[in-house]
Amino acid sequence: MSLPPIPSDLPVLIAGPTASGKSALAMQIARDHGGVIVNADASQVYKCWRVVTARPSEAEEAELPHRLFGHVAWDAPYSAGHWLREVAQELEGGARPIIVGGTGLYFLALTEGMAEIPETPEDLRQRADALSLSQMLSDLDRATHARIDTANRARVQRAWEVLRNTGRGLAEWQADTPAPLLALKDCAPIVLDVHKDWLETRIFQRFDAMIKGGALDEVAAMRARYDPAKPSCRAIGVPELMAHVRGDITLEEARISASIATRQFAKRQRTWFRKRMRDWISVAPPAL
Repeated sequence: MSLPPIPSDLPVLIAGPTASGKSALAMQIARDHGGVIVNADASQVYKCWRVVTARPSEAEEAELPHRLFGHVAWDAPYSAGHWLREVAQELEGGARPIIVGGTGLYFLALTEGMAEIPETPEDLRQRADALSLSQMLSDLDRATHARIDTANRARVQRAWEVLRNTGRGLAEWQADTPAPLLALKDCAPIVLDVHKDWLETRIFQRFDAMIKGGALDEVAAMRARYDPAKPSCRAIGVPELMAHVRGDITLEEARISASIATRQFAKRQRTWFRKRMRDWISVAPPAL
């Protein structure tokens, strides 16, 4: 992978779709130039998932310093606001951060700022958990509806909760956004630009590697606690593997369904990155 010059005194941001090689690139930069690898992936924060979310292995975490990986309980609330407050501490830690992940909202909050929206009460969140995507979309204000990814339940539910809890739409809150913690001019922002055919091959390869690496055991260990309403249990691949663990579908059916879900998710990521990260340094990964 051909990289631009990376100043030794600047934080590095690495964004890209799932299975695009972000973690490997972060490790390469940390080995060659130094730094602390900081997670910016919403699924990799949960303790219960390592293999199924392709979180760095124990050996990788032992080799190089990693932060904000696997530190959140499966049923604990966690939002971009939580992440932003935690990453602010990493920016003050002294070592150069290499912030890597596929959650575009985290990078947006970091480099463009994020409104201080009040926390959602648990009873309201439970009400939202019981609603369908279409029910929540129909309640949103027009400005918010036009700005969010309407196919992403987590984003829609967050917008619905904010409106119900505060009486103000998410778009209105975002209009009052404070200055960002880290402006793009003060870091080296890299986005991986990958071809869909290359990525689809990687997705199937990674799923097979996950199965060999113990993903089924990891999912089976969560069987008694599995709750599809929890964000942790909606991690890509988890619903499909859980269906197999419960005996509802074959492993091959789970493989196909999980790969389709991953491709759809990656497509949304690629579209979002190309729209919102035009000023980032675009880097193509090596051929398979």
